[in-house]
Parts: sequence; structure tokens; C-alpha cells
Amino acid sequence: MKLLKHNIIAIALLSCTVGVAQQLPQFTQYMYNTISINPAYAGSREALSIVGLHRSQWVGFKGGPITQTLSIQTPLRNDRIGIGLSFIEDDLGPQNFTYVYGDFSYSIPTGKDGKLAFGLKGGFTQFSFDTDFRLNEDNQNDPLIYGTEDRWAPNIGAGVYWSTNKIYASLSAPRILNNDANNANDFEALDRISYYFTAGGVIDVTKSIKFKPAALIKATNGAPISYDLTGNFLFNEKLWLGASYRINEQTAAIGGIVDFQVSRQLRIGYAYEKPISEIADYTTGTHEILLMYEFKFLSSKLKSPRYF
Repeated sequence: MKLLKHNIIAIALLSCTVGVAQQLPQFTQYMYNTISINPAYAGSREALSIVGLHRSQWVGFKGGPITQTLSIQTPLRNDRIGIGLSFIEDDLGPQNFTYVYGDFSYSIPTGKDGKLAFGLKGGFTQFSFDTDFRLNEDNQNDPLIYGTEDRWAPNIGAGVYWSTNKIYASLSAPRILNNDANNANDFEALDRISYYFTAGGVIDVTKSIKFKPAALIKATNGAPISYDLTGNFLFNEKLWLGASYRINEQTAAIGGIVDFQVSRQLRIGYAYEKPISEIADYTTGTHEILLMYEFKFLSSKLKSPRYF
């Protein structure tokens, strides 16, 4: 049984990370953390917006991914220009990835209330192994481990984001360059290109209830395509309740989402995912916490809450 568990760990983790190494982590609440995958989203919330997120994936499963993100974005005085900065720390077993990227967007009006934004992203990805893992006597002479620690590699990304007051759609590639984190010929640890397509909208059900469907498609070279489908209901402009479903060969999952608009500025969110793939027998699930704070003094247009 222990061997089986380790095999599943290897399959799940390596398929999702090393086999497509250094692809960005995936989130349940992706619709509120869009800046991490699409630079064109910068400035779209018409306020200085700060978002922090913590994700503990596959709790109870030793070496399961732990991800933390922090992003800040704002429009400039010329409201067609938006800028942002995002930080992501992603720990996958003994592997550690850190992403530090800046974002720039420029938008043009389309139609009555539409806006089309073009974005560029640039920064660095850092890769390393845990110290204890590197110093383990079984690994000290492994050429696949030594020579890869504490490496920084530059990268760039691009995206487009179109939105109105009711619907949105976007396409992005947040990492365009393929960076090899290991010089060994028999091992690849690449910043592989991932393509993201997102879309969603808001539908008025009653005066006090709204429904927000959303979808994300992620395609990475050498990895299974991932489909996320999400539906949220908003009650009295305060409480979001929803469910999610991920279709993926290795990381399929179902989940629930609850978000509360504490004030016009502060929002708190929680999401839970239950894997429905082979790894489900070895974990109690995935937990995700999101905090969002927006400084309304930068814009008199700030709504409570913003829908996307």
C-alpha cells in the first residue's frame, strides 16, 4: 500500500509539475485572481486592488502543493493604462518556485460599455530544492539536483481581455519563453508555455439574486488540457455561494465556494476542492483562502462588489 501511495504521488505530482515543470499553479477562485495569468487585467477593477491567496492542495498528502500569491494592480490617471505587480510562491514537494512579475495594460473602448485591453507581463522565475532534500546523502551526488538550485530566469507574457458590464472573455500566455532550469541533457525543467482562455458573465435572476457562470481552459505543451467550470450565486450584493468542477486527466475535482463582501472595500473568500481522481483516497481535499481589499478613493466608480 505504501508503494502504491508513493507511485500515485509520483504520477500526480510529476504529471502536474515536473513533467510540465514550472507551469503556473491552478486556482479554484481563478476568476478573482486573473492578474496572475493575464496582464491585460491590470487596472480593470478601476481601483487600487490588493489580492492575497493561500492554497493548500491535497491536505494530508506529504509533499502536496502549497501556493501563496500576492498581487496589486491599479489604473493610472490616464484610465486606459493599468499597472500591476504579482508575487507567487509555489512549493511542490522538495521543489520551490517563486514568480515575481510586473504587468502593464492598455485598453480601448469598444461599443457602448465595452473595453478591450492588451497586456504585457515581465519578470523572473526562481527555482530551487529544499535544503534538507539537497543535503540528503542519497541526493548529494545527483547531477539532476545539484546545479539547479537557486536559479533565476527571466520571462515575458502577454494577454488580451475584453469586458462589458455583464460579460468578459480573455486569452493569455503568462510565460512565453521556455527556460531550462537544469543543464543536464537527460532532464528537463522548463518554464513551458501555457495558454489560458477565460470567459464569464453576470445574469440577473431576481432583484436580489445574480448568477455568475465562469469557465477557464488551460492548455500546456506536454500536459492534459484542463477545463474549469464554475457557477456562483450572489445574494443581496453581499454573499457569493457557488460550485466548481474541474475536468483533467490527473487533477479532476469538484468544489464549493463561499465569498462574503464585508464592506465596499474588503472581501473574504473560501473554496474547498475534493479530488475525484486516483489521489482522492490519500487526501482530505484542497483548501483555498482569498482576501481582497480595494482602495475606493482612487475611483468614484468603484462598485460593491465588482463582478469580475
